[in-house]
Amino acid sequence: MALLKPYPLQHSLRRMASRFLLHSHYHTHTLSFSSISLSRPSIVLNPRVINKLRRLSDAILIRNMVSPRAFMSSSTATEAFQENTKSKAYGSEQIQVLEGLDPVRKRPGMYIGSTGPRGLHHLVYEILDNAVDEAQAGFATKIDVVLHADNSVSIADNGRGIPTELHPVTKKSSLETVLTVLHAGGKFGGSSSGYNVSGGLHGVGLSVVNALSQALEVTIWRDGKEYQQKYSRGKPITTLICHDLPVEMRDRQGTAIRFWPDKEVFTAEIQFDYNTIAGRIRELAFLNPELTIALKKEDVDPEKIQCNEYFYAGGLVEYVKWLNADKKPLHDVLGFRKEADGITIDMALQWCSDAYSDTMLGYANSIRTIDGGTHIDGVKAALTRTLNNLGKKSKTIKEKDISLSGEHVREGLTCVISVKVPNPEFEGQTKTRLGNPEVKKVIDQSIQEYLTEYLELHPDVLDSILSKSLNALKAALAAKRARELVRQKSVLKSSSLPGKLADCSATNPEEAGNLPYYGF
Repeated sequence: MALLKPYPLQHSLRRMASRFLLHSHYHTHTLSFSSISLSRPSIVLNPRVINKLRRLSDAILIRNMVSPRAFMSSSTATEAFQENTKSKAYGSEQIQVLEGLDPVRKRPGMYIGSTGPRGLHHLVYEILDNAVDEAQAGFATKIDVVLHADNSVSIADNGRGIPTELHPVTKKSSLETVLTVLHAGGKFGGSSSGYNVSGGLHGVGLSVVNALSQALEVTIWRDGKEYQQKYSRGKPITTLICHDLPVEMRDRQGTAIRFWPDKEVFTAEIQFDYNTIAGRIRELAFLNPELTIALKKEDVDPEKIQCNEYFYAGGLVEYVKWLNADKKPLHDVLGFRKEADGITIDMALQWCSDAYSDTMLGYANSIRTIDGGTHIDGVKAALTRTLNNLGKKSKTIKEKDISLSGEHVREGLTCVISVKVPNPEFEGQTKTRLGNPEVKKVIDQSIQEYLTEYLELHPDVLDSILSKSLNALKAALAAKRARELVRQKSVLKSSSLPGKLADCSATNPEEAGNLPYYGF
């Protein structure tokens, strides 16, 4: 019979250590065992081994930064946590019903994105977008935005003015209805809608601003009269006051709203950034060529007062020129406008030789969709397919197996697309992405038709665009080969090959040895 080898001491110590950690009372100073029963021949531990084992377990605990007491208190903490969670009652009394504008004040992030600077500026955009909707409907031509020294903001337009008559459902004035009732407004589409196209959809923008303002004042000019009312945190504090306008002002129409953001809601300091708001206003002026928007920042120091007026008759073509002011364009800005299936498409684009990334800006009903959407997807698909087709047709792309990817086609491209959709589908109240599936198809077909016709009539423009795209493809392939070469070298360098099989790293012929070759 073969002799059984004694069970290795290190295995016994490991099993002892694990059993010791899980089942022993570490706070005592003695161990009440002298041997361990194993499936294989056991080994009797003397006191010296026991002391070593104790130091081993101590070292393991210290290395993992866990106190020995932690193992003892974990079960106690778990029981306390369970008792704490179980102590919460959950019955019909715990079901809350938020009414009016309470949901907005309870969860403001759902409506404005955050309670920081981003959400603070979103309040301005909500009121500003309402004024722009009047311009898109063809009724407003001027908007005035003032950042007051007391950190309030006022926005006035010369549109139709919010209706003030008694609403048949709420039995309040229509003005108070849109200011105090969520999902009340005139932009839900259909025959009863007051707008064919609008950025507002949910009927919550104005009421959200009212709910998150410690004070709000509204003035309406309509039908030869002036209406005024004040609110605080979403509730009216005065009745609707009305008086006749002077004869020389009877034709005045429009809406003016001034609001003071609530310090109880916003975590950051209430302070509006002039440049941030100016950037948004500039976009709106480019998107609406017939609209003039004035921005003013008041200050107690006359030298710090800022004011600008934004008006761009060139529209998106002028927008792309402004974006590429410091670049080297390959051609003139291409721009077209088309209406198909009730959707209005306005687009401008230009490639630049010294740009190596793309700039694509998408707008839906004058709302910036920062996360893209179906309109951006349609542009990308049309550009890639059209340029590949024209490249192969003109024999510029000679190899049949080579196709330009969207990334190569769009290198150096600056593109702005604006669509007007009767029933837009935005993601969330902040409207960061357009979701209408029919928009992609319309844009794809329209852009392909326009680009094919234009580039066939202007082969020099086509050649310059394709040349840049092919260079982008070659650069991408070269970069890929370089990455693969670096990876291969790093693998060989890190491998533990014998010295005779390792790559020669010496470049001096006198230092490097020659391997003789014996041929026949």
